[in-house]
Amino acid sequence: APAGFLLAAEAMRAAGLLLAWALLRPAATHQCHLAGPGGVLRFTDTHAEIRVPALHRVPSSLDPLYGLVRRWLDLIQQNPLPTELLRVALNDPGSVRTSQVVQYELGYVVCAAVALLFTVAVPVAGMCFCYCRSRQRCGGRLRAHRRSLGCRRHCLLACLSLTSLVILTSVVCAFVTSQRVKEQMEPGLGAVPATLRTLRQHIANIPQVAPLSWQGVQMVVDQFEVPRQQIISDLGGLSRSMGLSIHAQLKAMTYAALADLQDRAGDLQTSLHHLQILDKTVRALASARAELEPALQERRRRVVALLDDPRCTSCASVLGRAQSLELGADYSKVPSVEKVLKALAGLPRSDFAEMIRQGNGTFNSIPELAVERMAQVIQDLRDEMARMTEKVQSIANSFPLPDYTRPVSEALVKAEDRSQPYLREVERFEQYRWIAGTVLCSIILLILACNVIGMVLGAYGLSKREDPSDYECRGEAGAKFLLVGVGLAFLFSWLLILLVFATFLVGGNIQTLVCRNWVNQEIYKFIDTPGNLPPSMNLTRQLNLRRDSNISATYRECKSGAGLWEVLQLDRSYDLDEHLKSPKYTADFQKRLGDFTARLGDVRLLRSEGRQDLETFARSGVDEVDYRRFQEEMKNPVVQTSLPGLARSLEGLQKMQVSGRAGGGGCLCAHGDVLTSLSPLQRNGTVAGRLAAEAQALWQMQNSTVQSQEALVAKLGESVQFLSHLAPHLQERVKTTLATTASVEARLPMQAQQILRQEIGCFTRKELRYFMQYLNWVGQTLREDVASCQPLATALDNGRVILCDRIADPWNAFWFSLGCCTFFLIPNIIFAVRLTKHLRPIRNRLM
Repeated sequence: APAGFLLAAEAMRAAGLLLAWALLRPAATHQCHLAGPGGVLRFTDTHAEIRVPALHRVPSSLDPLYGLVRRWLDLIQQNPLPTELLRVALNDPGSVRTSQVVQYELGYVVCAAVALLFTVAVPVAGMCFCYCRSRQRCGGRLRAHRRSLGCRRHCLLACLSLTSLVILTSVVCAFVTSQRVKEQMEPGLGAVPATLRTLRQHIANIPQVAPLSWQGVQMVVDQFEVPRQQIISDLGGLSRSMGLSIHAQLKAMTYAALADLQDRAGDLQTSLHHLQILDKTVRALASARAELEPALQERRRRVVALLDDPRCTSCASVLGRAQSLELGADYSKVPSVEKVLKALAGLPRSDFAEMIRQGNGTFNSIPELAVERMAQVIQDLRDEMARMTEKVQSIANSFPLPDYTRPVSEALVKAEDRSQPYLREVERFEQYRWIAGTVLCSIILLILACNVIGMVLGAYGLSKREDPSDYECRGEAGAKFLLVGVGLAFLFSWLLILLVFATFLVGGNIQTLVCRNWVNQEIYKFIDTPGNLPPSMNLTRQLNLRRDSNISATYRECKSGAGLWEVLQLDRSYDLDEHLKSPKYTADFQKRLGDFTARLGDVRLLRSEGRQDLETFARSGVDEVDYRRFQEEMKNPVVQTSLPGLARSLEGLQKMQVSGRAGGGGCLCAHGDVLTSLSPLQRNGTVAGRLAAEAQALWQMQNSTVQSQEALVAKLGESVQFLSHLAPHLQERVKTTLATTASVEARLPMQAQQILRQEIGCFTRKELRYFMQYLNWVGQTLREDVASCQPLATALDNGRVILCDRIADPWNAFWFSLGCCTFFLIPNIIFAVRLTKHLRPIRNRLM
């Protein structure tokens, strides 16, 4: 037990040292306890409606056909961009020589010659064919039947079928590409003025001189409402959040000190209670001992005299125990606690429970106290946010004048106005092209229908004809259908070749002169070369570009997202980064937060009367009482000899007397602890009665006196055990509690102030991040959206996609497909005319 007490004492000492170290050590690295590092603000995309959406080439199943046509055109036109010819044509159109144009367009000239030859030759051949038919010389009947005619007939059928299949495939492609040109032409032509208007709106959205005309930048400035509302919302919960943070960080220390104080108050009250019990119990035991001693001596004398009577047979074995019958523990020898009780008289003078409740309530009211103390500074910060809105407005107020953007806007207006008549003409001619193409493709389908019907009827007629010279109406009808198709081919071939050449000349030159040089940026290089454009078309001057810049460099800068002030030299008159420095707007806000102070940790845990009670308790001498004396004395019984055991022995002797008188003789063996040997029988009834009476008296003494003293001893033992455990650590515990309480009371205001400063710093950094998000967004938006020239580059790329990928490609595929149909009409005519002879009856049959 002493070893256990020492271990407990060492553990308490270590706990006290650990608590003292925790209270006195420097504060560790602080982590912000307010609501996180700040969220990500979402700003309205104010310029999504005026952006130029980028167009891209859409993959199509006709891409192989488009690629074949482009390679064909590259073969026709192998000359590079005619820079000299274009320079002369733009600067002095009258001096352009025809030989230069013919030299550059040599491939198209050759194609024109072929088309002219086709236009003349095919109709002439058709007229000759008609003349021959009138003379029964072409498309008539075979003169004689030969064995090889069947093979020749099948060969002609196969060739005509293959030719018809090629024509059918080509006309289907012509139909599809013609419809695709029609579908893309209308939105493509509409996209030109729409894109120009969008670009003008984009340029116009750079703020103007008068406040009423501010558009783009003003909308960006108005988005300051997003961080302002967020900061005002955070300010609404700032004071309570800081109070809760202070409470949360200090509650472990405060609650531990209050719990320790409550334990010491409990020790005081419990120790006083046990001391009073100890003193009262010792007095009661001493008094009971004095009363028991004469009665016990008288009882011992009588029992000894009875057992020593010669008539009492076998009583000698019990006589020694009776002679040792005397009192045991003497509590008059234990130390007195009257001095301790006298020192503790009147304690506790203070209400520790109420004191602890008040301290706990004061500490728990820190959040409400913070709300009260910070109300004024919160209002000042809200007012500062209103003033900050006026400061942010300076971004729009100081934006540069529109002199830099007016030339661009004027150029776009001119381009839009001048493009309208041309676009209407292009739309009108496209309507004509589509009608002519649809009609001619329908005629080609009609020719193919004549071919198919003619071949089917002819083949059926041949299968039903038994004699080659017999007339068969179905074969004759098939021959006539074939001749109708031939006539249609002769009749419309010149229209087909004219439509093919006209569309080929336009689409081919767009592809080889414009699109090919647009993709490889040769057009930009031509524009950038000094002297190529006349002074009236000086785009660098008209667009107010830097003197060291050109169209190619400007296009690359705009495509990479450069701002208009970089391209239009706006950066020389307006330093955007200077206007977006955070301290310019947040200095006063930070200063008001930084200057705020408030005492929020003034908590009184232990009043002076309570401290005096604990100090009196520690000096009372509770720990100086020798409790081992009590414990040693309590080891002794109230009576040295067990009264119940002696009573049972006497009862055993009495029963032996009775049994001996009834049984008559012999030896009895005693049971229990009454007798241990055989003895002769006794027949004296008087002795037996006296033995029973003495046993009864012993039992009465045990039950009435001894048991009550034993109960007092047990009660005394509880108090001694508590006090003996408390005494070794009393001084240290009270000293630690007083030191801890004083330290917590002293540290609470300082730590509360420190936490307040740290939380204010966290809140300031969080709100500044909102400012930085807004200012960064403003800079990015002004550079990339409101004042970005990327839409200009996107518009140029969209123009190339619309003209080259969506219009020129299907346009060129249309004339290429229609040209295949037209040129394959020649073998179609030949095979159809030759086949008609095999479908009619033979004039002379040769065996």
